[in-house]
Amino acid sequence: MTALIRLYRGHERLALGLLSMSLFLIAWQGLADGWWADALQRVSGQSVTLLRIKPIFLASPWRIATTAWQLYFVTGEMWRHLGLSAFEFSVAFVAALVVGMPAGLIAGRNRLLSYAADPLLTALSAMPQVALIPLVVLWMGTDVTARIFIIALLMLVPILINAHAAARTIDPRLLKLARSFGASERQVFRSIVLPSATPYLLAGTRFAIGRGMIGIVVGEIYGSSTGVGVMINQSGAQFQTARVFVGVLTIVVAGMALSELVRRIEKRCHVWRQPSLEQA
Repeated sequence: MTALIRLYRGHERLALGLLSMSLFLIAWQGLADGWWADALQRVSGQSVTLLRIKPIFLASPWRIATTAWQLYFVTGEMWRHLGLSAFEFSVAFVAALVVGMPAGLIAGRNRLLSYAADPLLTALSAMPQVALIPLVVLWMGTDVTARIFIIALLMLVPILINAHAAARTIDPRLLKLARSFGASERQVFRSIVLPSATPYLLAGTRFAIGRGMIGIVVGEIYGSSTGVGVMINQSGAQFQTARVFVGVLTIVVAGMALSELVRRIEKRCHVWRQPSLEQA
């Protein structure tokens, strides 16, 4: 018993996550297969129609798993969609980082640039970038370049905002101390600005990953014949609910894996910080 308690405490985050996911899947399977409707009917003696959902509206986890197995390992169809979506996301992600992080840090480090950029960043944050997609299609067409631009546009805003905020929240006493010792701007940036800004930059990166996953689905609706977003859209139009869930869960798993990777990088980069509630 003591060994089990030690094992649980050593892997508490994983254990609670697996428990909540297992309960969720059991509830989902019961709802899709009518377990709960049958159980309530035995108790009340009346048919509970609201708990009887047709498969066309909700596929069970088991059916989704068998469909995923077929798409990935029997026909191999999913790999073709996943490959193109991964390429589009990777190029857009790198472009958003290369443009967003330096631009945000430079704007935040300069007082006048910060004042000029602040209303623009606020407007970009409030603007639904998805509404610009028809214009992007009009300007750039529907090829892979346009889809990469759409994904990068959705990821760029949170990276810009967090980089700008990171540069504005650096302790001015550290900057004054470094300059009093004759440190150059490059040395100040490398030893003070970048380490202080890293938490904000990584937080913006994690948020941008989720926005990029949305961009995959939205961007591929326009003119693409391959991609996870295309598969979701076509399967939904044909009422193939299980295939829709396979595409959605593929994006969810990819987003969670990338976010977890960034979280682990953040944890390694900030060992000097006070442990948060999640890490305690």
